[in-house]
Amino acid sequence: MMQLFTRDNGLSVSLLRRSRDSSEIGNPKASLSLDLDNKWSYLKTHGNGAWESFPSYLDVVVPRALDFLRARHLTITFFIVGQDAALEKNRDALTSIASAGHEVGNHSFHHEPWLHLYPEQQIETEIASAEEHIERVTGLRPIGFRGPGFTVSEAILKVLGRRGYLYDASTLPTFLGPLARAYYFLTAKLSPEEKHQLQALFGSFAEGLRPITPYRWRTDGGGLIEIPVTTMPVFRLPIHASYLMYLSVYSPSLALCYFRTALKLCQLTGVQPSLLLHPTDFIGGDDERDMSFHPAMQMPTEKKIEVLSKAIDALTAQFTILTMQKHAQEVAAGFKVPVVEPSFAQRP
Repeated sequence: MMQLFTRDNGLSVSLLRRSRDSSEIGNPKASLSLDLDNKWSYLKTHGNGAWESFPSYLDVVVPRALDFLRARHLTITFFIVGQDAALEKNRDALTSIASAGHEVGNHSFHHEPWLHLYPEQQIETEIASAEEHIERVTGLRPIGFRGPGFTVSEAILKVLGRRGYLYDASTLPTFLGPLARAYYFLTAKLSPEEKHQLQALFGSFAEGLRPITPYRWRTDGGGLIEIPVTTMPVFRLPIHASYLMYLSVYSPSLALCYFRTALKLCQLTGVQPSLLLHPTDFIGGDDERDMSFHPAMQMPTEKKIEVLSKAIDALTAQFTILTMQKHAQEVAAGFKVPVVEPSFAQRP
């Protein structure tokens, strides 16, 4: 009797899994990526001189993220900072990303959110140096780029086009850029001169008017695809995981309701979301006390992982997850991809 029940139960599970897998084939697509910003980069943008010794949490974050993704059978894109790839102490963590089958992207060498202020030749050096070290450590040459702090400029796009990149993923179409800049200025230790230099950081309200779906940039390099970091359709509010963590400080249930609403709007409007993770989504104040200045870092790690699990499980229940590269390839192979003229705020 017990044997029969076990066989029947196994058959039911098998049929259920087969049915679920079949339904996923017809699911709309979404891409998922992780910006591998290291501890030193957060300290640097905060104005903390301790960054100069390049403190790292990659040996904690990377295994934790890989385990999280492996449990869900997800393959995503990791945007790696060149400076981290250049340091021997990070080799094992970064190598494990490629070994697990994930795509690697270029997240600049020095991870400076004011990259858009630099002249074209300096941008070329920044991107090329990161390429070199990322490929040396992982064995993979990146063909996708995301600017630190969502920084983007016409010069950056020209360099990417010349260097044969398939896609950029640096735009965040939201109206909240000026508010993010104000928060950053309030919490970071910056001089008045530095604040003046960074007055275009995170963009203007006009960023909220940029396309929310993929398009091609009209550049000298040709057909560079832009995959925007998805914001909530219609309202253009951020929905990436770090924003959910911020909301979860006040109410985890409200944060998840907000996220599920955004996914439903994506389905209703035909948006294939491209969503973003950060290392701080996998660590809390019990892991890193030096980063108490960062939003939601007072949350314990266990609580963050719980919120993240529910959010990603909601995403995978409704969308088939792709790497950024596969997402861009599908866009490039499609018809009637809009072409957009680069238009950015001028340097101060």
